[in-house]
Amino acid sequence: MSQTLVAPAAAPARARDITVPILTALLVVAFLETGGARRGGVPIMIQFFDQIGLGQWLRIVTGVIEVVGAATLLVPGYGFFGAVWLAANMTGAILAHLPVLPSSPAPAILLLVASLAVARLC
Repeated sequence: MSQTLVAPAAAPARARDITVPILTALLVVAFLETGGARRGGVPIMIQFFDQIGLGQWLRIVTGVIEVVGAATLLVPGYGFFGAVWLAANMTGAILAHLPVLPSSPAPAILLLVASLAVARLC
């Protein structure tokens, strides 16, 4: 009788060890950039929030949410919370895009999916 040794499944863990830092880095860059643009008053951001019609205070709050979420992704042990925080923010962005904004919600959807993936894999 022969015995067959089965190696442990190292591939999924290795894939996760590679995927999570890459996705996290991309999210940090994206949210620091957009959060900074919102807080900095870039003209296109002012125009978007004028179209939404809730005032410029929402632009500033959204910018703070994005910067805080990006920073939270970088704190060891808090990546899950940062990813969920940003996913909730992107859900709001998608809801604003669909009825009000003329631009495509595709970037917000992509960031939502990436945020949920990081939350799931953390």
